[in-house]
Amino acid sequence: MPPPFVAGRRFVSKQVLWDDMLDEIRVKIEAEIARLTEELTRELPIRIKTAMEHGDLRENAEFKAAKERQAFVEARLNHLTSRMTDLSKIDIDQMAYDTVGFGSRVTIKDLELGEDFTFTITAGDFIDLDAGQVSLASPIGQGLLGGAKGEEVTVQLPRGDRRYKILELTTLPQQLEESDGHGD
Repeated sequence: MPPPFVAGRRFVSKQVLWDDMLDEIRVKIEAEIARLTEELTRELPIRIKTAMEHGDLRENAEFKAAKERQAFVEARLNHLTSRMTDLSKIDIDQMAYDTVGFGSRVTIKDLELGEDFTFTITAGDFIDLDAGQVSLASPIGQGLLGGAKGEEVTVQLPRGDRRYKILELTTLPQQLEESDGHGD
């Protein structure tokens, strides 16, 4: 077995780096779950009660808005809980080494516009275009999924199909190998 990567004075294995990545995602999801749980159990009941005090519920916009928000928050909490379960099932050893997937850094060329874009494919709900992150669940994430360097892919976007060429690809297993300082 190759020696672990030395970061400063501590030794870091691929598994530790992978665990750190997953922990970062878990922290974001847990923070959103905590915020939504607070809203669901404290804020929304107050809004609903206040709206109910205004009388006739059939024509009460505040009540309707609060109930709609409550339904949205409940659905979002269910989705985030499911995402946490999905994260626990990710196995780095089962990830493709040479095709686009979760955690891949990708540079693509828009074949119509001639522009290049570089981003990282992130977990389902986390999109930060300014930080160069695109969700795996987004149309472009889904369109690139399974693509390899040099391939042309067609992505179905809301405004119509777009064709891209994958110019550069570094998968998550490759990134972890680079961080480890050697190949296995």
